[in-house]
Formats: sequence, C-alpha cells, structure tokens
Amino acid sequence: MSDTSHAAIKADIDTNDVVLFMKGTASMPQCGFSSRVAGVLNYLGVQYKDVNVLADEGIRNGIKSFSDWPTIPQLYVKGEFVGGCDIIREMFQAGELQTFFADKGVPVAQAA
Repeated sequence: MSDTSHAAIKADIDTNDVVLFMKGTASMPQCGFSSRVAGVLNYLGVQYKDVNVLADEGIRNGIKSFSDWPTIPQLYVKGEFVGGCDIIREMFQAGELQTFFADKGVPVAQAA
C-alpha cells in the first residue's frame, strides 16, 4: 500500500484520541457494521474522528494493511487498534469498552 495512505492514517491516529475508520460518516453510516460501532460511540458520548474510507480508495485499502485487519470499521483509541464491529459490540455489552475508555483517559458520558 502507498506510503502516502499509511502516513495519512498514522497522522489521524496520532492526532486524535479516538478514530473510527468506517464506511460513511458518523452522521450517515453507509453499512450496518459501521453504523453499530458509531452508534455505540455516540451512545457513550465519546468524541471521535470519523474517517470515511469510501471517500478515498487509498485509505480504504491502506487501513487494512496498516492494522493487518481485513474488515472495516476499525476503531483506534490513543493510537491503539481496538478492533472491528464484533469486538467493539462484545466489549460494550460486557462493560469492558467503558472501562477501556476510562483506563485510556477518554471521557465517556454514559455508563451503559
């Protein structure tokens, strides 16, 4: 994958506490999996940057090689890859996601 795409991905991850690489945007997700993860983050009141991978083919393919993870969405917190839809959903349902955010110093508005 291009160095330019990886540099852009790294810049987003380095300059934002929480980044969601998704299909669509937080206000208009373009797939169910992206919608679920954005919904969890919105429910928790977490501030995050949404990156629409559909707007840039380099980012869409680059994020998969950057993380060595084959699917989108992908959530990064404080520079750490957390996972995709199933992992985020399971962590949220178990209360682990809220604890993870707290441990990372990311404010959460809702205790689910």
